[in-house]
Amino acid sequence: MPKLRIISAKQLLKKLHQAGFLKTHQRGSHVYLKNEHTRKIVTVPLHGGSGHIPIGTLYNIVIRQAGFSAEEFNKL
Repeated sequence: MPKLRIISAKQLLKKLHQAGFLKTHQRGSHVYLKNEHTRKIVTVPLHGGSGHIPIGTLYNIVIRQAGFSAEEFNKL
């Protein structure tokens, strides 16, 4: 099984946008995105000094919330 690459929050938002997720709103340091076709909602944190999302959080966002496999997401 392929692994996810560590990326920044900005890179994650860009990839999710390419996959059809659109920003609905922002609450503090969290951005909420929704895909109109799949009706899935994803929350992306924009806090932290390095800007990189911890790997556990990234897996939660990509696999559980967005419904991608690691291989599908890495190809975006």
